[in-house]
Amino acid sequence: MPDPMKTIKAAAVQISPVLYSREGTVEKVCNKIIALGRLGVQFATFPETVVPYYPYYSFVQAPYQMGAEHYRLREQSVTVPSASTLAIGEACKQAKMVVSIGVNERDGGTLYNTQLLFDSDGTLIQKRRKISPTYHERMVWGMGDGSCLRAVDSAVGRIGSLACWEHYNPLARYALMADGEQIHSAMYPGSFAGDVFSEQISVNIRQHALKSGCFVVNSTAWLDSDQQARS
Repeated sequence: MPDPMKTIKAAAVQISPVLYSREGTVEKVCNKIIALGRLGVQFATFPETVVPYYPYYSFVQAPYQMGAEHYRLREQSVTVPSASTLAIGEACKQAKMVVSIGVNERDGGTLYNTQLLFDSDGTLIQKRRKISPTYHERMVWGMGDGSCLRAVDSAVGRIGSLACWEHYNPLARYALMADGEQIHSAMYPGSFAGDVFSEQISVNIRQHALKSGCFVVNSTAWLDSDQQARS
């Protein structure tokens, strides 16, 4: 296990996707990784399902209106492994950086909210799926399981990760605490529900930091104003 007293430079990447484009978003992510590496960043967390984008439409559209949007998201989602994951891994290797990133994963006919963890040599060292999609998300993503609810050793320390409202699950959080996480990667889609949502995010991640005694790196995405009009 890496030295627990080691100091590392970390980044919470606030970034918008290239809407409706897996390749465009992956390229943007890889460029950001390389740029952060030049700044000496050793670990970075990217937002929840930033590749290709979070399904914001599921929060604002009625289910019967979502067919075309869901098909488009499915077509742009990520298979693991694939050219997309290889490209992100190569960027991590070039930057010598550990990266935690959220993707829409396509496996067969089902989409999953998936968190990928790449080590500094570009190796994909963990793939975990959000255990229970939240509310409207269940119209988009399938259920995950607890098989990867654990912390993983990396070049910068022992890393655990959860997505969004999983931070409300005390047993999921305890599993990572008990497994000795030193760094916690938290991901959210952004505060699209107003200030109350922002406050809940802040409380969630601070509570986890206090209870676990680990460092929390939290990242959220956003949509630019022109993307908001299109989504």
